[in-house]
Amino acid sequence: MCSSNEPLEITGIELAHILRTPRDQFTSGGCVMLDCRPFLAFSRTRISESRNVNWNSMLRRRSKSSVVCLEWLVADKDLLGRLRRGDFSPIVVLDESSLSMAELKGESLASMLLTALQADVQSSSTQICFLQGLLGHNPTMMDLEPSVTGRKTPLYDQEGPVELLPFLFLGSAVHSSRRETLAAAGITAVLNVSSSCPNLYEEELHYMRLTVEDSLAADIGARFPEAIAFIDSVKERGGRVLVHCQAGISRSATICLAYLIHARRVRLDEAFDFVKQRRQVISPNLAFMGQLLQFETDVLCH
Repeated sequence: MCSSNEPLEITGIELAHILRTPRDQFTSGGCVMLDCRPFLAFSRTRISESRNVNWNSMLRRRSKSSVVCLEWLVADKDLLGRLRRGDFSPIVVLDESSLSMAELKGESLASMLLTALQADVQSSSTQICFLQGLLGHNPTMMDLEPSVTGRKTPLYDQEGPVELLPFLFLGSAVHSSRRETLAAAGITAVLNVSSSCPNLYEEELHYMRLTVEDSLAADIGARFPEAIAFIDSVKERGGRVLVHCQAGISRSATICLAYLIHARRVRLDEAFDFVKQRRQVISPNLAFMGQLLQFETDVLCH
């Protein structure tokens, strides 16, 4: 019997929940992630225990139909057998940049893999999932909305920075560049989590720069202690700090989440929901989510 489940789209925070769940709490062998990125990209940066799925040019030439067998995509025979038997649940498919299944082209590897899994997995209880694109997420490609003048402003630059705590604000580089916006919010310090955004008002405001790239290879967790210390120092002086990166989506959001976990002793999912309610566009990359999960364990268990 083939799996009757339609693939389910999940977000990064939902995947974080899954990865945090102990294996002995799954009725199956637990979660397996099938990474559809090119092998070199997978080798450079990958999620722990994920498996790479291959679809080389020779197989493409041999395939004359739109139906691709799972065995053509999964070279590991042991893994192939376990997938077919339904030993894993959920099975999470991820690629480099697709934000939804609706964006997938029929000839894309992720699309073919999802179809093959539905056809070949022999357990109706196996949940097949697609991770909404975080790995290659590029904030500059987010939805644009027209302003009153007819010009287009990225969603992440609209309005102004959001207040998370009376002394802690989250925003984008554009927000950090508007002196009147900073003055209106009472900002006295800026934590710049980027390698390229300028510190424009160094004679007036107190700055700290954390040089971090928004990539799966970046160790942002190593910068949590100094970021938290800086925010606390601003708080103790009665000031207000804006945390920003380029878009206020991944790096700066990660720092703010880490601060909330540390200062308020809350779990990551609670902190994430709290920030998401105030700034809808936040989306830390998957590696940052993993580092936040580890930080949550370090803070709450010790």
